[in-house]
Amino acid sequence: MPQHTDNDFGLIGLAVMGQNLVLNVESRGFSVSVYNRSPEPTEAFVAAHPGRRIFGFHSLADFVASLSRPRRVMLMVKAGAAVDAVIAQLIPLLDADDIVIDGGNSLYSDTERRDAWLAGLPDKPLRFIGAGVSGGEEGARKGPAIMPGGPASTWDAMRPVFEAIAAKVDGQPCVAHIGPGGAGHYVKMIHNGIEYGDMQLICEAYALFQAAGMSCDEMAAVFAQWNQGALQSYLIEITAKALAERDAESGRPVVELILDKAGQKGTGQWTLVNAAENAVVVSTINAAVEARVLSSMKAQRLAASSRLQGPNPTIGLARASLVAQVHDALYASKIVSYAQGLDLMRTMGQKKDWGLDLAVIARIWRGGCIIRARFLNHIAAAYQADPALANLMLAPFFQEVLNRSQQAWRQVVALAVTQGIAVPAFSASLAYYDSYRSAHLPANLLQAQRDFFGAHTYERIDKPAGQWFHTAWPEVIE
Repeated sequence: MPQHTDNDFGLIGLAVMGQNLVLNVESRGFSVSVYNRSPEPTEAFVAAHPGRRIFGFHSLADFVASLSRPRRVMLMVKAGAAVDAVIAQLIPLLDADDIVIDGGNSLYSDTERRDAWLAGLPDKPLRFIGAGVSGGEEGARKGPAIMPGGPASTWDAMRPVFEAIAAKVDGQPCVAHIGPGGAGHYVKMIHNGIEYGDMQLICEAYALFQAAGMSCDEMAAVFAQWNQGALQSYLIEITAKALAERDAESGRPVVELILDKAGQKGTGQWTLVNAAENAVVVSTINAAVEARVLSSMKAQRLAASSRLQGPNPTIGLARASLVAQVHDALYASKIVSYAQGLDLMRTMGQKKDWGLDLAVIARIWRGGCIIRARFLNHIAAAYQADPALANLMLAPFFQEVLNRSQQAWRQVVALAVTQGIAVPAFSASLAYYDSYRSAHLPANLLQAQRDFFGAHTYERIDKPAGQWFHTAWPEVIE
C-alpha cells in the first residue's frame, strides 16, 4: 500500500464509525493514516476512496511511524478488553507526549484507569483522551457531537481537529473540553441514558396511538408535524420517517414487520448503577432500561398474554384531543428525563471535582448527537442564567411548560392505566414530578417503620433539625 509520513492524524478500527470519522477528518484538510487488525478492510477502504489523503498500513509500527509528532492516534474499537489490548500494543511504538484518544463507548472508570496508566509510564508518559462521540454513522461522517475529557493541555493539541470535524450549530462547533480524566466518557454515558428515556417515551406515544387505531401513515404525519414545533428533535424526525417507510416485498409498514425485542449495549445500565451509587433518582431512564429488558422476554410475554387478564384497549377520545394530550405528556416527560440526567451529572461532577459546565454540555448536544433537539437551547439558557440551578424543572421556562402540561399528562397516564397500556416512562416521569413538588411525602411513616424494627431513629417536625429520636415501640407478639 502507498506509504506516507508526517500524516496529521491516525485512526485504528475501520468499522462503520471509524471509516466515517476518517472521511470526515480528511475532508477537513487533514491527512489520515489508518490501521485495522484485519488488513482486508484497510485495503478495501483505501481503494474505495482514491485521491483522498487516506493512507493504509498493515503494520502497527509502520502506522505509528507515518504520523507527525506529537502523534494523535484515535481508537475506534469495541469498548472493554480490546481497548486495553490495542493500547498495550501501541505503548512500545509511541514517544513521550504522544496522544491516544479512545473514541468508543468506554465506561468512564476504565477511561480514568487508562489515563493514570499512560500518564504514569516511567520512561515516556503518554497523554490520553476519553472522547465520547455521538451521532451514529451519519454524525461521524457529517459532524458528530464530541465530548472529550483529559488534561487541558491535551485538549489544546486536539482542538483544531475536533472543532473541524464536529457538528456546527449557529457557527459553534458541538465540542468542548468537558473536564479531566473520565469526564468526557461520563457525559457521553449520561447522554446515552437520556437517549434511552427519549426513545422509550416516543415508543409509549406510539403505543397509545396504535391502541387508538391510528395507521402508521397517520402516526408518521403526527410526528412530522411535531417535529416542526417544540418537540423538534432528531429522534422525532426519524420516528416519522420510520413509520412512513414501506417494505418493498409486502408493501406493509416496515415497523409492523419488526419483532418487538429491543437490544441495548449497556450504557443505559451503567447510568442506573452510577445513579444508585450517588443516590440520584433517574426513574425515567430506569423505566426505559427496564422496558427494553421486558421486551426481550418475548417468549414469556407470549405465554403470559393468554393467562393474565387485562382490558382490551378502546380509546374513544377524539383523535385531535388524544394527539394534543400525548404531545404535552411527551414534552413534560422529556423534560423530566433531561432533569434527571443533568442532576446526576451535576452530582457526579461535584463529587469528582470535574468542573462540569451544564450550559456548555447542553450546547454541545444541540447538533450531531442522537438527542439533539430544539429545546436544548432552553436548557443551555437555563444553566447559563443560573449555573447553580438545583433542578431543570425549576428554571422559569420549564416550570411554565410543566405547569401548563401537567393536566394533559395526568389524563394520558390515567387513560393508559385504565386501558391496560404499559407506559412506564410516562408514569415514572409523572411520579417524579409529583414527588419533587410535594412539600410532604409519606416518608414519616417509613421512618417510623425503620425505627420500629431497627432503632434507626428519626427527626421531629417540632424539634431543631439534626436532633435524632427513638420511640419505645410496643412489642410485636408472634
